[in-house]
Amino acid sequence: MHIPLLSLIIFLPLVGVFFISTIKVEDQKNARLFALWISFVTFIFSIFLWIFFDPDDANFQFVESHAWIADYGISYHIGIDGLSLFFVLLSTFLTPLCILASWNSIQKRIREFMAALLLLEALLLGAFCAIDVFLFYIFFEGVLIPLFLIIGVWGGDRRVYASFKFFLFTLLGSVFMLLALMKFYTDAEIWSGVVELSALKLSLSTQKWIWWGFFLALAVKIPMWPVHTWLPDAHVEAPTAGSAILAGVLLKLGGYGFLRFSIALLPEASHFYAPFIMSLSVIGIIYTSLIALVQTDIKKIVAYSSVAHMGYVTLGIFTLTVEGVTGAVIQMISHGLVSAALFFCVGILYDRFHTRDISFYGGLVKIMPLFSVFLMIFILASIGLPGTSGFVGEFLTLAATFNTAPLFAFLAVPGIVLSAAYGLWLYKRLCFGKLSSSLVSNKPTKDVTTLEKVILGSLAALVLWIGIYPMPILTIVEKPVIKLLGKSIVQKTKTADF
Repeated sequence: MHIPLLSLIIFLPLVGVFFISTIKVEDQKNARLFALWISFVTFIFSIFLWIFFDPDDANFQFVESHAWIADYGISYHIGIDGLSLFFVLLSTFLTPLCILASWNSIQKRIREFMAALLLLEALLLGAFCAIDVFLFYIFFEGVLIPLFLIIGVWGGDRRVYASFKFFLFTLLGSVFMLLALMKFYTDAEIWSGVVELSALKLSLSTQKWIWWGFFLALAVKIPMWPVHTWLPDAHVEAPTAGSAILAGVLLKLGGYGFLRFSIALLPEASHFYAPFIMSLSVIGIIYTSLIALVQTDIKKIVAYSSVAHMGYVTLGIFTLTVEGVTGAVIQMISHGLVSAALFFCVGILYDRFHTRDISFYGGLVKIMPLFSVFLMIFILASIGLPGTSGFVGEFLTLAATFNTAPLFAFLAVPGIVLSAAYGLWLYKRLCFGKLSSSLVSNKPTKDVTTLEKVILGSLAALVLWIGIYPMPILTIVEKPVIKLLGKSIVQKTKTADF
């Protein structure tokens, strides 16, 4: 194909930002419609990436390269492989759903809100498509700005505190990534792409220093224990769309960065620090699951569960096996869908009853049966029930961990039990039992609206499809994973056998 499809996908939302800024302030309806149209067209174009993607080619595809800052070797160099394809699709799929979810809940500065969402989408897409490391860093840092505004302007009562905490945590971590990139520059004497930098022969001590720079930035972004404390505050205070895009896509930049940089560019250091990462992952899984058990705010439970589930991602990545890394990628995709869906469900309840306190609810199934069915699907997927997307990723991750580090697998398994405990207990308190008197006096006129059916139905369909038939994704992801890990550390068993 001679069409610059990736550039079109990245810059189309930016075109939307420009035109939305020209819409009159009083004409807010057109801002919503135009943002929805732009995001939907972007999603359609991204589907063509999957259609024309060659699953047998482990190299970057749809590559575009243009000189930018030639004196330092910095270029506009983009492309995707099997690792980044589905994160691009996840970004373009969730953005129009976030716009639909904000259709009625956002009533102030609608034009600016829609522009911020489209800007965030463009920067996320750029980060997942960037091959040039400096270009990746620009997109990686740029996502802070629109999300900072989304939380700080349209968030809850403590939005200023939450937005600044999010910004400072992630900015501080990213400074160390910049130092790591500068070290690469001093050794390579030029900014270059991940393919060229992976060919550098660095000593183990040099790799260790650079590895820590990437780790501090990516661990905050995922986030890993103990640098996770910004996430619950950001989720609780963010509007529904902000929470959905934060959990659904933004957190995946951390896991994607570990794959693209820590393992691809610094393999020996990644081997050396694998037990350290796996230890932090297990602690994060158990610790945040226990914290989720005692929360009274629905959004906080979903937020802490996100930290726990991303712990399985880092656990799988640092098994450094095909099964583990592939399982981690599937887990990220699944978590992106399931966590976004759960935040949409919380938003639906908050729009109707204006509270997230669990004690307010009870017996929802009697007045909102269809909503209760959707919520059940997403909670079971979060738990990792077979037949849902959550099972595929967790199964591969834990299977790989059992083969490579049985002790860490043994310590991580209780996290599954704990996730079932807080997930099912939350569902029981919300939907079953006697109908709450507070719900009787505030009974909604509708179960779920047509708009909400579209949002939740599309997410539920994907969650079930991936859980029942994951092979279309597994076969595309596996080949770049094998190339990433290299023959020396790849186990003979392949995920295709799954």
